[in-house]
Amino acid sequence: MSRPLRALALSGLIAAALPVACTAQPPADTGSAQTSTIAPPPASAPAQPLVTGLPDFTALVQRVGPAVVNVSAEIAPRRVARGQAPGQDQIPEFFRRFFGDQFPTPGGPGQPGPGGPRGGGTSLGTGFLISDDGYLLTNHHVVDGADKVTVRLSDRREMEAEVVGSDEQYDVALLKIDAKGLPFLRAANAGLTKPGQWVVAIGSPFGLDHSVTAGIVSAVGRSNPYSGQQYVPFIQSDVAINRGNSGGPLLNTSGEVIGINSQIFSNSGGYMGVSFAIPIDLAMNAAEQLKETGSVRRGLLGVQVQAIDAETARGFGLQNTSGALVSVVSPGSAADKAGMEVGDVIRSVDGRPVNTSADLPPLIGAKAPGTRVRLGVVRDGNKRDVEVVLGALEGEVASAAPTGPDEDGGAQASSGNPLGLTVQAPSAAQRRQLGLEAGEGVLVTAVGDGAAREAGLRQGDVVMAVGRKAVGSPAALDRELAGVGAGDTVMLLVRRGGGTQFVAITLDEAR
Repeated sequence: MSRPLRALALSGLIAAALPVACTAQPPADTGSAQTSTIAPPPASAPAQPLVTGLPDFTALVQRVGPAVVNVSAEIAPRRVARGQAPGQDQIPEFFRRFFGDQFPTPGGPGQPGPGGPRGGGTSLGTGFLISDDGYLLTNHHVVDGADKVTVRLSDRREMEAEVVGSDEQYDVALLKIDAKGLPFLRAANAGLTKPGQWVVAIGSPFGLDHSVTAGIVSAVGRSNPYSGQQYVPFIQSDVAINRGNSGGPLLNTSGEVIGINSQIFSNSGGYMGVSFAIPIDLAMNAAEQLKETGSVRRGLLGVQVQAIDAETARGFGLQNTSGALVSVVSPGSAADKAGMEVGDVIRSVDGRPVNTSADLPPLIGAKAPGTRVRLGVVRDGNKRDVEVVLGALEGEVASAAPTGPDEDGGAQASSGNPLGLTVQAPSAAQRRQLGLEAGEGVLVTAVGDGAAREAGLRQGDVVMAVGRKAVGSPAALDRELAGVGAGDTVMLLVRRGGGTQFVAITLDEAR
């Protein structure tokens, strides 16, 4: 199975596309004078050029290159009991990224037999020094599961490195070598990084030390939905990045680090013009915490949010689609204590805008637990500020398991509501399985043809609320839907497969 995103550890073929020339053709001569134009005529004199010449990165590379190092992480073979296959949790992160879903099957061609050693190998990446006494940064996935990490300096000296700490969510690792008087790189002011500026990467793609590539910043604050790193606002660039560049610096034209090269977006495993770097301010914050405590702590709000599309905005009476729509408030969480409600739309955090749901986790995660933040919220069409004291992120929010209808459930309700939904009150067993309280939610047992089916509702879904009104019985659902007419958009809060989110349903005009 192909994966749309491969980390830098992935290998593959790079497909080359042949350029296609395209020549504009002059308009046919109609024999009549042209009386109008669709664009203004060309200027009589050439405009002042906005870009003069191409940058020369020679001095930059000579100055900062010695602070970039090669990182080699050795992973010893693991012996597995006879007949037992290693699970995904036994496979180091580097190999999961390298092989993806095609991790070699134990006992297959070129693999040891039952009871033999498994999983050994070497991960090659890049790093860069951040102090003259031997502290350096690289990616977590480069050193994950390593038994021995070796750093090779630009003067060809090799030293064994200590992994001071490593954080999987940020994909940052802090290493230490025993040396003094080393060259090191300085961090840039992260707030000054802008799309369009020139940037340079130095790394070891395919083991080719100190390879230099250049390009521009394509975007900042980019969410990468395929990375599993919801707390990282990536810097996207078109700098050529390949396997082995992992952990290397992304530099501005002053030779300052703006990010750590971490991932590429690729269908082939090779560079395709889209590279992602971890912002240096986030990485340095993680490094300081790893040095002090050995781990990274992130703030926790205690909500699940979803994106807002045009139909959802119409259903909630919002003027636009900006913000993060709250679909779950965890009981006892920071958000719950602050009075946040399902259906709230978070538009800002301490004055910083939340344009999409993906903007919220990095803003919250970057703050320390116990921090007081001010959320700009829209509730029932009214703007308000909500102050929240953040909790500590210990793990993912627990959610209910998927379920279907149960024979000992409550009484059936007719599909007389405008959406054609047949529902029942969940049985006691189903409530335990779903984590529902008594009188909370109704279980969908059938979905008739029409808008609800087209919106994706299906048997086994649990409808928790209509808009902001909670429903706990079939009668309550029918009552809340009674006023819905043709062309109206109704918002249902639906729980399915462990997740809860709003679903916008617009009733067909023909109904």
